[in-house]
Amino acid sequence: MNSRALKPKGGQDNSMRNVIYAINLTLDGCCDHTKLSPDEDVFAHYTHLWRDVDLLVFGRKTYELMVPYWPDVAKNPSETKEDREFGQNFVSKNKIVFSRSLARAEAENTRIVRTNLRDEILKLKQEQGKNILLGGVDVPSQLMELGLIDEYCFVVMPTIVGEGRRLMDGVNLPQKLQLKLVEAKPFNSGCVALRYMKQ
Repeated sequence: MNSRALKPKGGQDNSMRNVIYAINLTLDGCCDHTKLSPDEDVFAHYTHLWRDVDLLVFGRKTYELMVPYWPDVAKNPSETKEDREFGQNFVSKNKIVFSRSLARAEAENTRIVRTNLRDEILKLKQEQGKNILLGGVDVPSQLMELGLIDEYCFVVMPTIVGEGRRLMDGVNLPQKLQLKLVEAKPFNSGCVALRYMKQ
């Protein structure tokens, strides 16, 4: 057993920041946001996860789903406490968007990167700071193929939708990726948060 996989969320290598991929999906692997209904427990889970993160990384599509939606939720007193906390957490984090088509970023603390994805992530991993969290599908899929994701955090929802985009569709790995389960946390709703580390 690799002892590094049992370390707490500080990471596998103390000299480098961990890259964490976090996403919600259904039992049949659907990750289409229009098919998912996260509850308050799920938002509280992500708020906790983000305590060890100081940089969010997205592609253009995911960024445009998050902004301006979550900044608006963060300042809306009629939203639930969990939703507002998630939104405030989102607003407070530094963000990078990998895009060649996005003209400018609407959210604060946001930088658009148009250069090589691999080189930029390797550079970010070596910078001082907390962990780096990936959202969406396209950018994480590319980083999965490059072997640059250290941790996978999936929230599996107790639904089968039978349609919509499936997680890891089209991912072409050079070799089998073996992960180590380090945490499994069920919620009252039937959702389960699963955390895996790269071995």
